[in-house]
Amino acid sequence: MTDYSALAAKSLDDQVLTRQEALSVLNAPDDELLVLLHAAFQVRARYFGRTVRLQMLQNAKSGACQEDCHYCSQSSISTAPIERYNLLPQNRMIEGARQAAASKAQRYCIVISGRSPLDREIDEIAGAVRAIKQETPIQICCSLGLMSEQQAKRLKAAGVDRVNHNLNTSEAFHASICTTHTFQDRLATIRNARAAGLEICSGGIVGMGEKDEDLVDLAMALREVKPDSIPLNTLHPVAGTPLEHCDNLTPQRCLKVLCLFRFLHPRTEIRIAGGREHNLRSLQPLALYPADSVFVNGYLTTPGAPAPEVWGMIEDLGFKIEVDYQQPVAG
Repeated sequence: MTDYSALAAKSLDDQVLTRQEALSVLNAPDDELLVLLHAAFQVRARYFGRTVRLQMLQNAKSGACQEDCHYCSQSSISTAPIERYNLLPQNRMIEGARQAAASKAQRYCIVISGRSPLDREIDEIAGAVRAIKQETPIQICCSLGLMSEQQAKRLKAAGVDRVNHNLNTSEAFHASICTTHTFQDRLATIRNARAAGLEICSGGIVGMGEKDEDLVDLAMALREVKPDSIPLNTLHPVAGTPLEHCDNLTPQRCLKVLCLFRFLHPRTEIRIAGGREHNLRSLQPLALYPADSVFVNGYLTTPGAPAPEVWGMIEDLGFKIEVDYQQPVAG
């Protein structure tokens, strides 16, 4: 049996796990899962206590994307029967922020489909963000595709706090899930956002056919990126996408991946993201032992747990929702 407490001690001492140690976490026997989770919780508890931060997504532009990302129902090669629409008007984005605040979300993330944002889309989103910030100091994250430093600076000037741009998988496996842009293109956008003074949210997707070594490579690449937040998605296969039959994850596998990322990113916010309900199922609460953040009210084109249900899960664990601004009073 691997000494998981020794891995936790190593993580708490800011030492990097060896590749062999990282692989041992992913290959932990299922009957050692509770011991592994306990070790990961020692790391989580040091830096995040028993607090949980919530985040809510707004799919502000859906479909009609030029990219061929194999996991995505909005891609150019997807035939999934999703809702498709152009950029939402500012009042809809502002209303979404109100819903996020009422859901006890620390952060509201505005997401659009497409390779890169148009100038007019940047202008519209910037206008919405300025209005939101005048009303409530909820943190704003934007996920807008590939961006230049100048575009990122315009978002920063409007009051955007953070940009999400996931690495998604290892550099070696990236071409297997997308051919219309490269892993290096994604790194360039992250550099541009950081140069503009924005915080970085960057994570990945588990369960797309990658090997254990790819997951370790992704975790190590993110150590180089040093994001402020890591969302870990688990693939929710959608009919009409190339990965529609790639449905091999178990709840235990997902929990082991979360533990690995906690050991390798001890001080970083780790969010249980898309696919949580589909892949973790009845073991969802256990994911908050390694992770400290979670989405509420669904994802981009797939439904998720409503906020009150998530609040209940957190309360039942004896954890506490953390939000650092005054929440609106329900009227």
